[in-house]
Amino acid sequence: MDAAIVTVGDELLVGDTENTNATWLCDRLDARGVRVRRVTVVPDEVGEIARVVNEYHAEYDAVIVTGGLGPTHDDVTMDAVAAAFGRDLEANERAAGWLAEEGYSADDLAAETTHLPENCRPLENEAGVAPGAVVESVYVLPGVPREMKAMFESVADEFEGTPTHTVVVDVDEPESALLERFAALESEFDVSVGSYPGESVRVKITAASADEAERAAEWIRTRSTLVDSA
Repeated sequence: MDAAIVTVGDELLVGDTENTNATWLCDRLDARGVRVRRVTVVPDEVGEIARVVNEYHAEYDAVIVTGGLGPTHDDVTMDAVAAAFGRDLEANERAAGWLAEEGYSADDLAAETTHLPENCRPLENEAGVAPGAVVESVYVLPGVPREMKAMFESVADEFEGTPTHTVVVDVDEPESALLERFAALESEFDVSVGSYPGESVRVKITAASADEAERAAEWIRTRSTLVDSA
């Protein structure tokens, strides 16, 4: 399964808010064997959101959109997702029912709070007020991290892929000195190799099987100067 993540918010683009939602979602999806192919940040603009959602919906198995839910002037994500699918927004009775059960009457909320794309599947917000929605394979979640995480967990079982296994080896050599060994590693084993230099070089070996990942890791260990863990 291939997925894309779209995070919405002017505050992300100017650096006022750290994009922790994308990092968290990537980690959770990777743990479920889902390949995240794109992470994109877009402004609070209907046209920009709709364009990206439309493109990614055509290309990937699932799209997760976070941020911009609610009744305020800059909460335009539901309008944009509806536009991407050529649908109208309409009052959603199921969402209104959930909120009523939580003690929110129609008088307590702005009318737009429960306006969702027509023929969508509403998602209950267990940690907040603004509901989410699923439109075909596009999942629209809140931007507040606590609310986003709770809502994702309610649909997490719908994201399944091929699990991978990773082994990390810390090598005490310059990254440039390891290039030939990386090429040989990928040639001899069915693995992908990533290298991340810092005080040492973290060599990340990923494979479909734990045995293959460990065999490849042992190969690089025996041919490299390792970081002293003592």
